[in-house]
Amino acid sequence: MEYFGVIGYPIGHSLSPVMHNAAFKSLGIDATYLALEVRPETNILKEAVWGARALGFTGLNVTIPHKEAILRFVNVKGIAKKIGAVNTVDLRTMEGYNTDSFGAISSLENEGIDVGGKSVLLVGAGGAARAIAIGLVEKKAKVVISNRTESRGLKLAEEVRRYGECVFQPFDRLEDLKVDIIINSTPLGMKGFERKIPVPDSIVEDVVVFDTVYNPRVTMLIELALKRGCKVIYGIDMLVNQGAESFRIWTGRNPPLEVMKRAALEALKS
Repeated sequence: MEYFGVIGYPIGHSLSPVMHNAAFKSLGIDATYLALEVRPETNILKEAVWGARALGFTGLNVTIPHKEAILRFVNVKGIAKKIGAVNTVDLRTMEGYNTDSFGAISSLENEGIDVGGKSVLLVGAGGAARAIAIGLVEKKAKVVISNRTESRGLKLAEEVRRYGECVFQPFDRLEDLKVDIIINSTPLGMKGFERKIPVPDSIVEDVVVFDTVYNPRVTMLIELALKRGCKVIYGIDMLVNQGAESFRIWTGRNPPLEVMKRAALEALKS
């Protein structure tokens, strides 16, 4: 049997185990995927990674708060170098990847949306926003970043601008904006957080709306977008697509996306 896992703190809420275990079962792979709580201290993280390798684990997913700290222990590959964060580790080679960017872009492309040349408002300035922004500009999108804490938003826009077209727009001036796509990468609307729409209502019109929040599946932003006839992309799709890319890295096989998505949605209901 092969072993995989996700490390983070806290980790009990993760849907990765149900997604990956469903995929393994569907493909007849003798493997199991575990949620492993690892406290944020650097020494503990190092011991956890090398301990998992010593125990014969094949791969790990990495989530908050370890995505940046783990860089010092792995050989960083691909777009993860630009993003400065790793969420997938192949323990056989100690190579680290970032599949968050792939997860976001593929969620758009799977719905027939080519982001090249499109104007995209990206709300938020955290790790997910950075991964999504760099993925977007690599596809030649024009990215507008907005964040309530302007200093963080300005800093992110400056960093992303090294790789493509990216500007900052103050939150109180979003009503002046006309874009093709709106992406929320903040936790606003997530279960346990403030139930609020992260952009002014007036700009949710004739746009594609993508909310990276997956719990609940239909956020207040998505609900408004549907009422106004906008095309929507759900956070659960990004979650599944980034997990699927991790699966490919570890196994070299294409995972059953619908099986993974169904398992994740069922887990959300419980």
